[in-house]
Amino acid sequence: MNETASLASPHPVLAWLRREAFPLAVMLLLLFAARDSLANHYQVPSGSMQPTLQPGDRVVVDMRAYGLRIPFTDVQLLAGQAPQRGDVAVFDSPADGTRLIKRVVAVAGDRVQLHDGYLSINEQPLRQDVARELFGSKQVQLDLRDGGGPDINGITIPAGKLLVVGDHRGNSFDGRFFGLVDADTVYGKAVAVYWRRGDGPEWRRL
Repeated sequence: MNETASLASPHPVLAWLRREAFPLAVMLLLLFAARDSLANHYQVPSGSMQPTLQPGDRVVVDMRAYGLRIPFTDVQLLAGQAPQRGDVAVFDSPADGTRLIKRVVAVAGDRVQLHDGYLSINEQPLRQDVARELFGSKQVQLDLRDGGGPDINGITIPAGKLLVVGDHRGNSFDGRFFGLVDADTVYGKAVAVYWRRGDGPEWRRL
């Protein structure tokens, strides 16, 4: 009798899986969907954004900042704010699809010049003092130890495009090399560092 009952009853682990597998799968799908559409994190791979970001820093990325997309796709459900000058944006490189993090320095309609690492937008220099620029009310510290990198001798940004450049102007593979970025393909806006290389947890808004 006991042997018959044992054969008829599934193993407790199998019984638990049968009961809980579907709810678990739904929960995991929702978590991944939220990560893909609402908020995510990004680990900084290089020094191209120094001193703002160090290699190994981890940043929170707001996926809703520039529009809400259908999870796991590039299809936009709701339009968001367009990327603004001074934003630190995460996007896929037009050159090879590598995910990058750079500063948006010019938007559609802007006339841009860059000489010795310093920008002028619409004939207005952004330089404040040594290795510092002002984007609206946001002061940005630059790294010019390796010079300013390639100059830009006057371009106008077309509709729907952005120019992105690293804060480490002489050591950044950015829009001066791979060209302009489509504004509607920007992945998200980096809003804060939550893990600083060498220091551990912190919260520092960008």
